[in-house]
Amino acid sequence: MLVGHITAALESEAPLALQESYDNCGLIIGTPAQECTGVLLTVDVTPAIVQEAIDTGCNLIVAHHPLIFKGLKRLNGSDSVQQSVILAIRNGIAIYACHTSIDNATRGVSHQMARMLGLSDVKVLEPQTRKLTKLTLFVPHSHLEEVRLALFDAGAGHIGNYDSCSYSTQGTGTFRAIEGADPFVGQIGEFHTEPETRLELILPSWRRHAVEQALRQVHPYEEPAYEFIDTDNLSYHTGTGTVGNLPQPLPVTEFVDRVKQTFGSPVARCTSFIPDAHIRRVALCGGSGSSLITQAIAAGAQAFVTSDTKYHDFVDFSHSILIVDIGHHESENCVKEIFYHIITEKFPNFAVRYSQYDTNPINYL
Repeated sequence: MLVGHITAALESEAPLALQESYDNCGLIIGTPAQECTGVLLTVDVTPAIVQEAIDTGCNLIVAHHPLIFKGLKRLNGSDSVQQSVILAIRNGIAIYACHTSIDNATRGVSHQMARMLGLSDVKVLEPQTRKLTKLTLFVPHSHLEEVRLALFDAGAGHIGNYDSCSYSTQGTGTFRAIEGADPFVGQIGEFHTEPETRLELILPSWRRHAVEQALRQVHPYEEPAYEFIDTDNLSYHTGTGTVGNLPQPLPVTEFVDRVKQTFGSPVARCTSFIPDAHIRRVALCGGSGSSLITQAIAAGAQAFVTSDTKYHDFVDFSHSILIVDIGHHESENCVKEIFYHIITEKFPNFAVRYSQYDTNPINYL
């Protein structure tokens, strides 16, 4: 088993293309060709976590937060990040970060939070844009199905919960092969017309390379005519946060208690609320989600569960929505379960461990 096999499994669910522009997801230390002896799952990477990986024989750490987030200008061990990097490199420990790529994924952190709370009719709170690409190409009628199926297999024609999606129209193509060409039909120097089908498909932007390779391999023409166009369409299955409905309305205090119990938070910071109010529609965002408060309100949510909410957000939205701030670590700790299921579904007999030293850095006294 190679490190690259594990990271490929993670990226099949959380492609690096889903990460935000400011982030640093991916293989931070190590190489894909490195033999993998075991995987240690954690939210954060600290020297204690790296030492735990060494002690347990796990030479790959899969973390939520990137160990190296800002550029390192020196490696002298003066802080915990540098100490972790030095210790990992000395001991051959690879470190992979899956941060906003898994936050924005279809089975990401906020979706896991929704499942834990038992929400139904769950939707993405803030869908991403420019993650869908449109492919248009022209194929001779005789090869239409062969080309179409190859593109489907490569990942084109996949929209949300549907696959094998395409649209085709028939027409006539023209060309003239010049000296040096090897035409599939027609003769060198002769003007040729060919009955062709215009085929159009939508694909995730990160599948473009694989789809283009498949197209050129299966298309009968020496020089197939095609174009990829990035679209501004909303990608409703990827993005930040989720919103859904509880099975039945809950009184505010009972709802807050359920949130605290579900996510292991001893306290929750909340906006003021009417004591006899009930909560049914809930928005969630793992990590720092205060930028999504207005989207939660627009989605009809009566409560928004997140972390790192600022004082003035509580002031500004105190009469608009129940904000329930459960703490950053509490809102993201479930990411380790996501990592575990992705890896073990693909490699059921491989050694995958939860870190025993990955604890909340914030203490409540």
